[in-house]
Amino acid sequence: MAVHPVVEQVTNRIIERSRHSRQAYLAHVEAARIKGVQRGALSCTNLAHGFAAFPANDKLKLREQKQPSVAIVSSYNDMLSAHQPFEYFPKVIKEAVREVGAVAQFAGGTPAMCDGVTQGQPGMELSLFSRDAIAMATAIALSHNMFDASLYLGICDKIVPGLLIGALHFGHVPGIFVPGGPMTTGISNKEKAAIRQRYAKGEATREELLEGESGSYHGAGTCTFYGTANSNQMLMEMMGLHLPGAAFITPGTPLRDALTRAAAQRAVAISQQGGEYMPIGHIVDEKSIVNAIAALHATGGSTNHTLHLIAIARAAGIVIDWTDFDELSKVVPLLTRIYPNGDADVNHFQAAGGPGFVIRELLDAGLAHEDVNTILGRGLRAHCKEPFLDGDKVVWKDLPAQSGDEAVVRPASNPFRADGGLILVKGNLGRAVMKVSAVKEEHHIVEAPALTFDSQEDFMHAYKAGKLNRDFVAVLRFQGPRANGMPELHALTPALANLQDAGYHVALVTDGRMSGASGKVPAAIHVSPEILAGGPLGLVRDGDIIRVDATQGVLEALVPADVWAARKQATADLTASHIGMGRELFAIFRNATSAAEEGAATFPLPSPKDTTVPLHEGVDSGDIMPGSDEDFLIRKNK
Repeated sequence: MAVHPVVEQVTNRIIERSRHSRQAYLAHVEAARIKGVQRGALSCTNLAHGFAAFPANDKLKLREQKQPSVAIVSSYNDMLSAHQPFEYFPKVIKEAVREVGAVAQFAGGTPAMCDGVTQGQPGMELSLFSRDAIAMATAIALSHNMFDASLYLGICDKIVPGLLIGALHFGHVPGIFVPGGPMTTGISNKEKAAIRQRYAKGEATREELLEGESGSYHGAGTCTFYGTANSNQMLMEMMGLHLPGAAFITPGTPLRDALTRAAAQRAVAISQQGGEYMPIGHIVDEKSIVNAIAALHATGGSTNHTLHLIAIARAAGIVIDWTDFDELSKVVPLLTRIYPNGDADVNHFQAAGGPGFVIRELLDAGLAHEDVNTILGRGLRAHCKEPFLDGDKVVWKDLPAQSGDEAVVRPASNPFRADGGLILVKGNLGRAVMKVSAVKEEHHIVEAPALTFDSQEDFMHAYKAGKLNRDFVAVLRFQGPRANGMPELHALTPALANLQDAGYHVALVTDGRMSGASGKVPAAIHVSPEILAGGPLGLVRDGDIIRVDATQGVLEALVPADVWAARKQATADLTASHIGMGRELFAIFRNATSAAEEGAATFPLPSPKDTTVPLHEGVDSGDIMPGSDEDFLIRKNK
């Protein structure tokens, strides 16, 4: 089917906007690739260090420099439920890779922190920038230049974006993302949310709250609501970086292990020596980024990806902005209802059709590009499949034509709503994003007096003191990446929900974050530019009438222009957010970050002024392989 004209228009605009930086990126990718195994660029001393501790047979293969070496980059730790299953994955991977004559090495680990653990705590102020730290850790793992393909073991909030950003800086190396899968279903998300709201009202004890939370987060695997972690997995499927249907298979099952083995062997196949060379830098392109945005809208995914996808795209020399998200949201329908946009969790979503169903529906409706590269080769249609076991091997079958449960996932011909529910709002307060897929229509417009707060603690003190029983727009300031690292603000959600349920017209406006787990209260988030970059949010005063209008895309302080122009920026003492819990170590990130609409990233776009990469010592320029495949390779700029 022909691609929808808006999808085509947005894609072409991104291609043109990114032309020079993308060409520079692809030139870097090509210059880093050499004939033969990558470790062929190393000296004998380098190489001896690289295989000194390996078993004899593996060491022989590495020494012969014929068979590919596969890197394992893992975010394993055993405190976080989503990452605990990765403990045994390297053993499974190494055995699978040996079966096809290659070698796998554990190249390095990355940090992995959990927003669920740090929520409302000082550690949350490290969270967003942990993404770029993970990208740097990934680069360190790959910097030894021993590897011809990579397997990236990660699943949660900042971890997958960080791994992908790091991987794209080694764009000549083929890479596959290997998820761990979600935990089994616990108590319902609706019941969990109700306990949280009761606790916020003082109607439930801490013991009751902890019992409810433990019933929800109860075992190994990812949390089952559709927040950033599971949005990550959907996007990896849509970008063709997972084996089809790998995202939501629970850990510790035979199918999960079979998928891990298959991913390991596929990594060998797409190395240069494997004969199906597919570098990750040529999978992530302008069309695959547009596909990812479409999948985000179709599933009501996390607003964190209005930061992360921009940063991922930048790493590949691609420039996108919130206007692109907004225009695509207007034509991509919402196809799923997964908590917090519905009652189902990701296990229900998987059983009803899962990612493959959504991908197929978007392709059939012309709302995604089929002509992209994936880890399976050319064409996204191959990812509209469902995995099954055949003995101890994984096989893929076509999905049923019908949804398994239309209360959870629907065809594009019968969506839950005609748009994706992610909206750009703008005006004299700046530009921000709103997710309204779970917000009732009567709350899409809020016009009320501003109440300003400089921290979420200040807000909660006012709430507990009974000072917020009124119509208001909470303007939460100094929450941007430069100010305090842009922490999540979910600690406010139960209180705001209670006020809305009590009949008050409330909304949140902030330069901070409120991701895909937010829900039913209207929130204009990521306001850009932030106050510390001169953003106008710092001009708001208590009592100003603020209009938050998701129907017309308006974010305005209804203040006379002359009064507005005469005001000075608000100030705040941010020292408490800069010291303690390691936050002083992250000053370099706060000082170097780009704006939220530029991904809150700390690394530059590839520069068209620098389209060469220094050759490794001992490598002759004649060993660099030319980009002869016009589908996805580009020759170095002359």
